[in-house]
Amino acid sequence: MSSFDKEALKRRTKDFSIAVAKLAIDLPYNAINKNYGNQIIRSSSSTGANYRAACRAKSTADFINKLKIVEEETDETLYFLELLTEFNANKKEQIEIIWKEGNEILSIIVASIITLQGRKA
Repeated sequence: MSSFDKEALKRRTKDFSIAVAKLAIDLPYNAINKNYGNQIIRSSSSTGANYRAACRAKSTADFINKLKIVEEETDETLYFLELLTEFNANKKEQIEIIWKEGNEILSIIVASIITLQGRKA
C-alpha cells in the first residue's frame, strides 16, 4: 500500500469512527441502544486506532498482525450495526450508509492482508 493510500485509509477509518459516534448520539436512549451503542463506539474507534498502529509496524509480519486486529474490530462494528438496525427501523437508512462504508474498509483490509501474505482470495 502506498503512503497516499495509507493516509487516505487513515482518514476513512477516522471518518467511519466519527459517523458511528454521531449515530450513537442520535439513537433513542434504551438499554439495547446504550449497550450496542457503547460497543460500536469502542470497536469503530479501535478500527481507526489500530490501523494507525499498523502503519507504524516494524515489519511486514507486524503489519499483517495489526491489520488482522483492524479486520476483527471492523467486522465487530458491522455486526453491532446490523443488530442496531433490528431495533431502530427508523435509522435503517443512516445505519446502512455507515455499514456500507465499514464493509468497504473491511474489504480493503482483507485484500491487503491476502496480498501481504502472498495468497489468492
